[in-house]
Amino acid sequence: MFGILRPCRHTLSDGLAEEWMSHMCGLCLALRDDHGQTSRIATNYDGLVVSVLAAAQSEECASTRAAGPCPLRGMRGAEVADGSGAHLAASVSLLLASAKITDHIEDGDGSYARRGVRAFAGRVAERWRRGAQASGERLGFDGSGLVAVVGRQREVELAAGPGTDVLTVTRPTEEATGTAFAHTAALAGRPANTEPLREAGRLFGRLAHLLDAVEDREEDADKGAWNPLTATGTGLARARELCDDAVLGVRLALDEAEFTDDRLVRALLVRELRRAVDRSFVHAGYPGQGHPAHGHQPYRHPRHGHPNQRPRHGGGDHFSAGGGDHGWTGDGGGSGGNHGSGGSSDRKGCCGSCSCDTPAWSHPPRGRGVLPGCAVALFMCCTCQFCCRDPHPGPWSGKPRESWCGLCECCTCCNCCTCCDC
Repeated sequence: MFGILRPCRHTLSDGLAEEWMSHMCGLCLALRDDHGQTSRIATNYDGLVVSVLAAAQSEECASTRAAGPCPLRGMRGAEVADGSGAHLAASVSLLLASAKITDHIEDGDGSYARRGVRAFAGRVAERWRRGAQASGERLGFDGSGLVAVVGRQREVELAAGPGTDVLTVTRPTEEATGTAFAHTAALAGRPANTEPLREAGRLFGRLAHLLDAVEDREEDADKGAWNPLTATGTGLARARELCDDAVLGVRLALDEAEFTDDRLVRALLVRELRRAVDRSFVHAGYPGQGHPAHGHQPYRHPRHGHPNQRPRHGGGDHFSAGGGDHGWTGDGGGSGGNHGSGGSSDRKGCCGSCSCDTPAWSHPPRGRGVLPGCAVALFMCCTCQFCCRDPHPGPWSGKPRESWCGLCECCTCCNCCTCCDC
């Protein structure tokens, strides 16, 4: 599973965790039914947002069906999303997966450089593209337009260089996600939501592109691979400013749309987007919250036309007012500002009584031998850190790892850390 939105069950209360799982399983089954078993590998956390948006706008798009046992649900059955939004999400996810495979083939990345792998992957990508376009057309969605937009991405990348605005590179991705988000309004019969959702989708695409670049920056540098931040000379501070403004812009755009039930939409596209930004910059070793630098213009809403103040940092947010508005407390209730920076924290654990800050973060990551790693793994398991500390350092490698909460059903196993806000 992949994507920038990886919500923990502890942050999705009042049945939202079950609803989120329903959409994820619905996307997976829609891919299977529309495009075959192998297409289910295109299931991703971000694609299901399309299904969530459609269901939030109309009860007709929120229909469900019974699904059989699945290993990811502990071999239990469930009611899963089966509305037009789920099938639109399947088409969009498959189109984007096809484009990504094609991009890897053209770049000759890893195993794609081998002739046999390249030929097989090319056939799969082409079959997925045709199937996704056909299923999208049945829903009134212009898949060929999305393919054309994504196709411009490579042209933009080839033309980019030092001094190029990084937003020029992200624009094709923004247009693609904006188109997908906007079409959910057509499916739900809410034409007034088209432009607000297009704006939300555009900014979501910007975030997805930038966060992927931030997370892969060092790895791409080691491999000599192309990265939009490196190619355009964009620093992490500037990237953080753009991401923070995009999170704010998504929230403002959603405020202009009308929903039947927007609880899950806001949980994913407001709170979880903010956590995704935090998580990505922690992985990159840049824990500071972005803030407007000299000459930086805050996000301007296309309708309001004026700079908007950033949200206040309250107790439920993932930012801390202690030490100024730009303090950062981390994602999973970790050790305050020392995530990825090696700094010290003024707190013990997430609530002063547990051990969610042990082992501490180190940058660069500090590896351990087999036996010390086993001891640390046992300690982290007994303190539920694998479930509720997100991200947590790998016991042996010390590198950031995702929380397991998104994959398990054991929400009650982490009650020792319910104050972590993770």
